[in-house]
Order: sequence, then C-alpha cells, then structure tokens
Amino acid sequence: MSSLRSGPRGGLILVMLSCALSRSLCQAVAEVSRRSYPTFGAVFRAFATSSPTCGEASNNASVVSYSQLKTMLSNHDVQLFDVRNPDEYQAGRIADAVNIPLGILEESLKLSPEHFQQKFEVRAPGKDDDNIVFHCKSGNRSAKALDIARQLGFSKARHFKGGYSEWAEREGK
Repeated sequence: MSSLRSGPRGGLILVMLSCALSRSLCQAVAEVSRRSYPTFGAVFRAFATSSPTCGEASNNASVVSYSQLKTMLSNHDVQLFDVRNPDEYQAGRIADAVNIPLGILEESLKLSPEHFQQKFEVRAPGKDDDNIVFHCKSGNRSAKALDIARQLGFSKARHFKGGYSEWAEREGK
C-alpha cells in the first residue's frame, strides 16, 4: 500500500478508491479537484460518472420515466435538454428538447442567464428548478450530464434513462 501513496499517480489511485468507498467524499474531492486542477478534475469526473457507486445518476429519484416525461411535456412543465450530438438531434428529437451536446454542457450551464438565453433561445435553468431533465439516446450520456449538473449545483435535475430510443419506440417513430 505504501507504493500507492507515493507520487502523483498514487494520489489519484487513492482518491479513486476513496470515491468508491464514500459518495460524499467523492463529491467533495471532485469539487476540490475541479477547482484546483482542471485536468485532474476532468479525469476524475470521467471516472466518477462511470461509477454507479459514486455517481448520483443511479439513484431512482434522479430518473424520469417515459410516462412522467410525457406528462411534464403535456403540462409544459419541463426544461428538457438533449445531450446528443447535433446530427443525432437533427435525425430525430423529442418536441421542445433543447440540444446541448454533452461536450459543451458544463460550460453552457455556467453561462449567465442572459448568455444562455441568447445561445439556446430558452430561459436558463435555475439551480433550484425541479423540472430539469436530460436525455440522450439510451441513458449513458444523460447520466453523465446529470452528474455534471449536480456538481454545478443543479441538485434537483434528473434524466430520462430510456432516452430517445425508448421515446421513439413508444411513440412509434
């Protein structure tokens, strides 16, 4: 174990092990690392979002079902963000979804409300909004989007785990 503690890689290994053992420690370390070491933060975020132990996206309270999303859309009570690539979005999309590819999500959520509205032509989501929903093709990228949003303070955000694949199937598209 002493070899794990020495050197910069040893620290990374210990942080990753800590993350696997403690969700709250994982979130604290992710926040510190993102602020202190952007490249380390990106590496850590990639690890964190791929780990169901560490990521929040595996939590059922974070998941919106097809029927819930359908109701939210019919009530016009959803801020739906499609995190797929623009070509996927153009090939087929859920009505009222705003395309923000996963690769630019973090920087987009950090925009001022004015700049967000200029860029995406919709109101910027608020950190306390409980109607923010991310979706992608099958739930993997939207789970990562959810983790990014949660790290930025969007604590009530959720994701449509079934993604556009489930939507298209159920809608007969």
